[in-house]
This record gives sequence, C-alpha cells and structure tokens, in this order.
Amino acid sequence: MNDPPTQERCHAPAGVSIYATLWQLEFPRYGDAHTGCEWIRVFAEAVPEHVEPPAFLPCDRGQIEGGHYHAVVIVTRATKKGPPHAGPQEHVDPLLVLSAAEYAVTDFSRLHARICDALRGDRPRFVGESMRADGRTTLVYEDGTSRVIETPVEVSSS
Repeated sequence: MNDPPTQERCHAPAGVSIYATLWQLEFPRYGDAHTGCEWIRVFAEAVPEHVEPPAFLPCDRGQIEGGHYHAVVIVTRATKKGPPHAGPQEHVDPLLVLSAAEYAVTDFSRLHARICDALRGDRPRFVGESMRADGRTTLVYEDGTSRVIETPVEVSSS
C-alpha cells in the first residue's frame, strides 16, 4: 500500500518571487474616479500554499481557505520590495495584506473600497463634480474643498 503523498514546502531562492499574480486591474490613482483622474495598475499577489510563507504575512497556517495560498498582498508596480535585512520578498508598504481566509470572504465591492481607501491615503474623499460654462470641471471633496481642472477632450476613434 502506498502512503499518500506529503505536501512539502519549498523555499524560494534569493531573488525569485514567492508571489503568484491573481489579477491586475486599473484603479483611480488617488482612490476616486472623476473627470480627468489618473489611473494606476493594481495587482493581487498570492503566496502559493506550497511555498513557506515569510514571517511578515498574516497567514492562516493550518486553516487555508478559499484558494491554495497563504495570503494575498495588494500592490502597485511602485510598491517597493525588501529592506536589505528582510530579503527581496517583503513588500515595504503594500496597499493591503489579507490572509487567504479574509480574501476568500471579502466581496469585490468591499475589496475595491479598501483598495481605493488605501490609494486615497489621507486625502479627502471626492464627492462630486460639475461642468462649468467655461469648459472646465470643478471637483468637490468631502471636507468642503474644491479644485478646478481643465476638462479633458475625448478623442473619437471614428
């Protein structure tokens, strides 16, 4: 009789990523979509369950649910990796870090809101905009401040 295979954990060699990209999406650069906003690519990176997770991740060791990974880290291309003492795998300041169990039960609208909050940082939340007669747009924020921008001209492809 054969014994069932055991799942061994592998350790990523130095300089090799331990992350697997789950998805990449465009988000408003500063957390709020409005006329003229910039966009940034955001990535969800998972630590696969066959890789020994680094100590900095909030892993549900022994209780991995919803996928075959330990944790999910939400980052942008600008997210820096690793102080020298921690190695190249640790994200210095990711947007979010979720355990696999937390990621599995978080619906996309809640995840989207958390990512936008992280991108916004300590800036006030955008609440509305109005088109002005002079062709510019006024952006209004929850703290009562506003900002006037040039309204981008959309170019037709036809």
